Amino acid sequence: MAVLKVKFTKTRRDKLAQMLWILNWVSVVSGVILFSLGLFLKIEIKKRNEVMAKGDINSVPNMLISVGVIACIINFLGGKICYDCSDANKFSRWKLVMLPYIVCTFCFTFSILVGALMCYTMRNELEESLYLGLRDAIKFYKDTDIPGRCFLKKTVDMLQIGFRCCGNNGFRDWFEIQWVSARYLNMASKEVVDRLKSNVDGKFLVDGVPFSCCNPSSPRPCIQYQLTNNSAHYNYDFLTEELNIWMKGCREALLDYYTAIMRSIGIAALLIWLFELSVLIGVRYLQTAMKNVLLLGDLEGESDGWLLENSFVETAKYNINIIKNLGKANQISTVSGVNDPNIDIQNTNCGKNNITTKSIPTGS
Repeated sequence: MAVLKVKFTKTRRDKLAQMLWILNWVSVVSGVILFSLGLFLKIEIKKRNEVMAKGDINSVPNMLISVGVIACIINFLGGKICYDCSDANKFSRWKLVMLPYIVCTFCFTFSILVGALMCYTMRNELEESLYLGLRDAIKFYKDTDIPGRCFLKKTVDMLQIGFRCCGNNGFRDWFEIQWVSARYLNMASKEVVDRLKSNVDGKFLVDGVPFSCCNPSSPRPCIQYQLTNNSAHYNYDFLTEELNIWMKGCREALLDYYTAIMRSIGIAALLIWLFELSVLIGVRYLQTAMKNVLLLGDLEGESDGWLLENSFVETAKYNINIIKNLGKANQISTVSGVNDPNIDIQNTNCGKNNITTKSIPTGS
């Protein structure tokens, strides 16, 4: 029994073909939108590539870009097919192409759904990439004279100012590394020498943060050094007073930023998927209705259209059997002692093994 069978008159078939022609051109625009969204996400990730570890975070924008390009090509072809399907004679040219086209379009539509879901599932990968990338960027913050790292100080400072954040997980991350270059340390100062000797690795560690961690909205002048020392500042309590530096870590700030972008892109991709799916359903109805009207022979009469010719279970069994039987037609028997590839060819004697041969009369 056909699934979701609908009866179409010639007028309804013509209107369906015209509507699908328009919708396919709208789908071309949706493909351009997918391409643009993927390109935008790729550029946003590339902007802060210095504070991200290498990983698979580009898989989502790359997939959106690819799907967008394929959408433009497939829907452009679909528009041409639907336009010709308004004429039964022109439909004959596409009759053998339409079913493979529908199958390919279904797989492509499924790819859009996968891309939309990936926008919601890549948060963990992005978080790990940001954590490792920011950790290394902060670690090399002081290396302004080393080629390949001299830009990291500016990158981290601009990041902390722009996203109103400090450190990787928080401002305390700066307490654990030497972020002041040795060239700016006064080695004649006893305080500096004692601090270097007090550390096992010989690092100059301070309970301070770079200037880019300062909150310009704070009414109090920025306190960058001795953040945990109450006696070092007048009317200051480290435990109770809100610090005038950014409290949020840059990993959290960047993660929130990219999550909001990917959530918006995911919603847009889901809407495009629903739209593409509805167009695909319409194309399937048009294909079956036009196929049946040719079988009936009455081009002006009514015809049935459906999504599936048989039930879901029967269709699934049929397709599974096709997959199982793939390649069996080309298999050669490997029975022991039988190597002849023509073993299945019937004997032309038709089973008659004993045929008497007439003797040829000899001339006397």
